[in-house]
Amino acid sequence: MMKVKKLIHFACPLIGIVTPCFSAPEPPASENPIYQRIQPAPEEPTLRMEDYWVWGSSVIKDEEGSYHMYASRWPKEYPFHPGWMVASEIVHAVSDTPEGPYEFQSVALPARGAQYWDGRATHNPSVTKHKDTYVLFYTGITHPFAELDDPGSLDLESHYTTLARSNKRIGIATSKSPYGPWERRDAPVLDTQPDTFYSFLTSNPSPWINEDGSVVLIFKSRAYGRDRFPFQSSMMIGAAKAPQFEGPYTVVGDEPVLGEHKGGVVEDPFLWRDEKGYHMLAKDMRGRISGRAHDGVLLHSEDAVTWKPNENPLAYSKTVTFRNGNVQTLGQLERVFGLIENGRITHLFFATMDGPGGFHRGQDSWNMVIPLE
Repeated sequence: MMKVKKLIHFACPLIGIVTPCFSAPEPPASENPIYQRIQPAPEEPTLRMEDYWVWGSSVIKDEEGSYHMYASRWPKEYPFHPGWMVASEIVHAVSDTPEGPYEFQSVALPARGAQYWDGRATHNPSVTKHKDTYVLFYTGITHPFAELDDPGSLDLESHYTTLARSNKRIGIATSKSPYGPWERRDAPVLDTQPDTFYSFLTSNPSPWINEDGSVVLIFKSRAYGRDRFPFQSSMMIGAAKAPQFEGPYTVVGDEPVLGEHKGGVVEDPFLWRDEKGYHMLAKDMRGRISGRAHDGVLLHSEDAVTWKPNENPLAYSKTVTFRNGNVQTLGQLERVFGLIENGRITHLFFATMDGPGGFHRGQDSWNMVIPLE
């Protein structure tokens, strides 16, 4: 029997206020291989930067045993949303342990000019490695306008925002070292196509490189002029495949693998593969899969195209238990990434922010980690 929700109060470990919170109900007896392994989280952020919004991370271990985090940041003089669309850059930070904290090293993918497809902003990093090459998948953005005189005035109705959003594309950068330098391409590896479910944008890449070098890429898309938005559809998840990480990438099928009319709307997918097949963690945007909007779900697939939820799909919750004993329902828990060591996920990395939830209601953002048993 599911436990009754209990109202509790506590001192928020990260923002120092007392907040009411509902504890998460225990899942049914059927196991979820992620949910059942969740451990208390460290209170300290993995990456937090003064004067910057910090969002999303991807982590990889090098041959010397150091852990390398790639994350997005943009100046706080911009509003959090949509500031990332015009000012985000991917940075590199390092730690001796997966839990951090990670020390800033450099800007891995800085702005490089409006003439480039990724010249104004880089975002959504996802790092992997094939043989001796580190491969950084990311979202690139450009627009033709001058720098904003008043960054704080940027809003969702701005022409900057509209054009930047429509110019989101997926690309790769490569390096022989996690410290760079990173070689960027002059074109995205996954562009938009007219009259498709990815005609408006492609973003949020989550790749899996097989032993033979072939790639499965799960990505977020929107189409032109559908559903309730004036220019774009609701978000959808597509799958693409390539014989090697350089491409060419071919989108599989004429329909998304997940979306409004195909299983449920999810965002920020994280893809991996083991002997049982492909697996995906994602944010359940409307609760159609787990029954709980904005919590995480686990899905499985044999081919990365046809996806089925786990028998108990709830994979993680915004209600987090910390090592000091505090329990907090976070306003945001986004951009899930799983660190895989010896074929098994050992840690889940997330982006979060203070406040009650909603991108316009927070004053600070950072990355955090939840270890798995």
